Amino acid sequence: MYCRTDHHEEGLTDAGNPDSNAYLDSISHHVELLSAALRQVSLKIHDSPELHGRPGPAVSFNAEYDALKGIGHACGHNLIAIASIGAALVTAEMMRAHALDGRVVLFGTPAEEGGGGKIKLLEAGAYEGIDVSLISHPGISRNNALMRTSAYSSLKVEYFGKEAHAAARPWDGINALDALVIAYTSVSALRQQTQPGDIIQAQIVDGGLRPNIIHAYASGRFVVRSETSDRLDALKKRVLACFEGAAAATGAELVMTRKGGYANHRPNKALGRSYRKAFNSLGGDILAEEVDWLTAMTMASTDQGDVSHAVPSISPNFWIRSIFGGPHTPDFEKASRTEEAHHLALRVAKALAATAVDVLTQPEFLQEVKREFANADDRAT
Repeated sequence: MYCRTDHHEEGLTDAGNPDSNAYLDSISHHVELLSAALRQVSLKIHDSPELHGRPGPAVSFNAEYDALKGIGHACGHNLIAIASIGAALVTAEMMRAHALDGRVVLFGTPAEEGGGGKIKLLEAGAYEGIDVSLISHPGISRNNALMRTSAYSSLKVEYFGKEAHAAARPWDGINALDALVIAYTSVSALRQQTQPGDIIQAQIVDGGLRPNIIHAYASGRFVVRSETSDRLDALKKRVLACFEGAAAATGAELVMTRKGGYANHRPNKALGRSYRKAFNSLGGDILAEEVDWLTAMTMASTDQGDVSHAVPSISPNFWIRSIFGGPHTPDFEKASRTEEAHHLALRVAKALAATAVDVLTQPEFLQEVKREFANADDRAT
C-alpha cells in the first residue's frame, strides 16, 4: 500500500504549489484524474464526492484550500492537502484492488482560516453518513496522533455614546471610547483570574475621530479561547460581564456581535492508536497514548474541531523544520515549500491511508472507534 503513495509523489508535490490559484487548479486536476465525478470546490461537490464507493463504512479526508494573505502557505495548508489527497487516492486504489466494501470520500474544505468552511459543510449535510473524518496539520511541535485544539469565539464589541466638545462642554457627552477602554482594562484584569488554557485577546479597531471630542462611537474585536467548549462558554460569560460593566459605568450602549468561532478538536483515541502504529512503522516517533494525550494540546483552533463533535476524527500534527518561526510566520511558509516537508507529508498520507484501511476492513475496530466517540466528553485532562 505504501508504495502506491510514492507512485503519486510527483503529482502530489505539484499540489503544494505556493501560488493559491495554481494550488487549487492542481488539486482539482489531480483528483479528477482518478474520479471525473469530482467538480470544483463548492457545495455542489458534495452531491457526489466519492473517489470509490460501495455499501459499507465511509471514511472521509479533508483537503484544505487556504492560503494566508501576504504570506501564502504559512500555515501549511498545502501540506495538509498533499497528505489528505495522497491518503484518499491510495485508500481508493486499495479498495478497488481488493474489492473492499465501503466508501472513501475526499472533501475540498475552504476557509479554515476564520471562515469556518467545514462548519458550512456540516450545516449543508456533507458529512451525513460519514463514519470517520481524517486530516493532519504540520507544525513545529513533535509528531503526535492526538492533537487537541482549543475552542474559540470571536466577538465584535461596539459602544455607542453621544458627541460633545471635549473642552467646552464634556458633560453633555457619553464617551464610547471610555467604555471600550474600561472594557479592555477589565478584560486585562480578568486574565489574572482565569485558568491555564483560557486566553483572551483584544484589539481596539475604532477609537474615535479626534481627541478634542467626546467620542460617540468606538469598537473592538475580542477573541476568547479555552481548552473545551464548555469552559469557553463559562469564560465568555465573565468577559461579557466586563463589557456590560463598562457600559453601565459610562452610560454608553453596548452592541456585541459574534463574528465566528470553532469547537475544540476531540481526537478519537482508537483512531489515534491505528495512526500511531502506522506512522511509527514508517520511522515516526509518536509517544505512547497517555503521554501523547497530555502533550498534544495546542491553543490554536480549527473548524476540524466542529467536525470532531459530529463524527470520529483525528488531526495528527507532523513536525517540519522551521528554525525561526512557527505557523503564520514567513519562515514557516518557506519551510512548507521544502522537499523535506513534502516527503514528511507523504509519510503522513501513508499513515492516514493505513488508518482508513483499518476502518474499512476491521468491523470490530470501527465499533471501537464509535464507542470511543460516544463516550468522549469535553473535559480537559
